[in-house]
Amino acid sequence: MAGNPPDDQGELSPRKEHILRAVIVEYVSAAEPVSSDHVADRYRLGVRSATVRGELAELTQLGFLEQPHTSAGRIPSDLGYRYYVDRLRSRTPASGADRSAIRSAQDDDETLSEILSESTRILARLTRLCAAAATMKDSTVAVRQALLTAVGPGRAMLILVLGNGHVENRIIEMPPGTTLEQIGGANDALAANVVGKTLGQLQRIRLDSGEAGPADLLAGLTTTLRSAARDLTRGHFVTAGEEYVVSQPEFLRNSEISAQVVSGLEDEAGLRQAVLQSSGEETVTIGREHKDSALHPLAISRRIFFIRGSEAGALAIIGPTRQDYDRSLALLEYTAGAISQTLSKIFD
Repeated sequence: MAGNPPDDQGELSPRKEHILRAVIVEYVSAAEPVSSDHVADRYRLGVRSATVRGELAELTQLGFLEQPHTSAGRIPSDLGYRYYVDRLRSRTPASGADRSAIRSAQDDDETLSEILSESTRILARLTRLCAAAATMKDSTVAVRQALLTAVGPGRAMLILVLGNGHVENRIIEMPPGTTLEQIGGANDALAANVVGKTLGQLQRIRLDSGEAGPADLLAGLTTTLRSAARDLTRGHFVTAGEEYVVSQPEFLRNSEISAQVVSGLEDEAGLRQAVLQSSGEETVTIGREHKDSALHPLAISRRIFFIRGSEAGALAIIGPTRQDYDRSLALLEYTAGAISQTLSKIFD
């Protein structure tokens, strides 16, 4: 009969913690079940292999370890990883080399989407896992700037700068014969009717012929503004490094789990919701803690980033439950902090 794991206030004995940590470190490194002989030989526990074997059996009964086959060694369970993340992981900060690579993505001249895209790309490369970033869904975000500029014959670009740092560009077709003076009139209409409005208000906006500028141009702007507002209310979402996740050995060995992982990573709406579900600045959801069964083979670590003290979005690292939580969480914390500093500086 399986034993009961410690409650929220309880702890494993120091020796059990040492052995659990050893199994997790070894399994993360080799992706193979860990034997009692290996733990006894590699770690200075001051006990014989038979004692280690007994402790492994108890940790398995308590639910912290699993045994894939009767004669196999042990691997960590979701509960084992949870205990490790909450109680045993190192709090060592990101290395100088990692911090330097992350800072290279923080350019004051870039837009929010560019900063997030570059940050996730670098974070994925450093962790060899998937990185994701999502901005909060918020219809109350206001437009800080709105500008229409000609980009070629019969075409113009609508540029919207939001209060959360996002810059949205939309190409629109201009009516034949539109002059620069008429574009200037349209910009006057944008300044008077769009700047300061929220995305929710923008979805109902109407620029009519009573404003400066030709009626056809204003009608096209109205349609584009409403469409952009609907899209922007859903928030921005970017990922990088999915290929690192699907190439993990535990997924390559099991085609069924591999297909499950691919399905979870391809479900943008579900993945975005999982990234943004954080109830605090830092959370880690492991395996079956996810509501979506497609994400059960994965662990998602999240960190909120801010603009001038207000939550702007979440940054995440997504990978198998078998991952180096010490390093990935240190990188995640540093990157989210760097993004917050850059965005706050840009929109101060």
